[in-house]
Amino acid sequence: MDNENILVSSATDIEKATFYKKTYQHLALAILAFIVVESVLVKTVPVEVILWMFSGRFIWLFIIGLFWLGSVLSNKLAYHPSREKQYLGLGLYVILESIIFLPMIYIAAGYSGSSDILMQAAMTTLFMFTGLTAVVFLTKTDFSFLRTILIVGGFVSLGTIVVGAIFGFNLGLWFSVGMVVLASISILYQTDQIKNKYGTQQYVGASLQLFASVMLLFWYILRILMSRRN
Repeated sequence: MDNENILVSSATDIEKATFYKKTYQHLALAILAFIVVESVLVKTVPVEVILWMFSGRFIWLFIIGLFWLGSVLSNKLAYHPSREKQYLGLGLYVILESIIFLPMIYIAAGYSGSSDILMQAAMTTLFMFTGLTAVVFLTKTDFSFLRTILIVGGFVSLGTIVVGAIFGFNLGLWFSVGMVVLASISILYQTDQIKNKYGTQQYVGASLQLFASVMLLFWYILRILMSRRN
């Protein structure tokens, strides 16, 4: 590391401010990179390939499996001592998110022939993320207890998604609402961890965790908005 990796909770106010600034700058850059990569994919990937991605339930399970493996690798790289590998992990995760979002973005854009619904989902996600972040930073509440809820909720939701894909049933609006709640809990927990458990040099890994939670929130908010237009 280029500097001493001090626990954020034990760092000086200047060190904390620098860490938070770098973390949220990297989060913003990751979101910007996602927008750029997604735009390129939408314009360059043939429609047939996009349709193929959600044409069969086992194809989608395969894509989810690859996404999970890639996510594990990305997280491992993002906490590597080498700064170059940390950025490689974050970049890889941005690409993975762009790929798995491709069918959803394609369908959403096709509802009105414009990006209106995408903008609504993005703004809703931004407002929710800002509010949740403010709750953590402006209160002294310890959100570490949410870890158990996230683990249980994660396994239950993943199992539900896999079973739904195998048997071909629609998970419905309430599942999406539940996943928005789970993503919100994840943002609260990850932000709390950033305040109390991360080192001052782990801003790339911290930004990746926040990016993953933000994209999960965006995904299900977009699904809810799309379901209202059916």
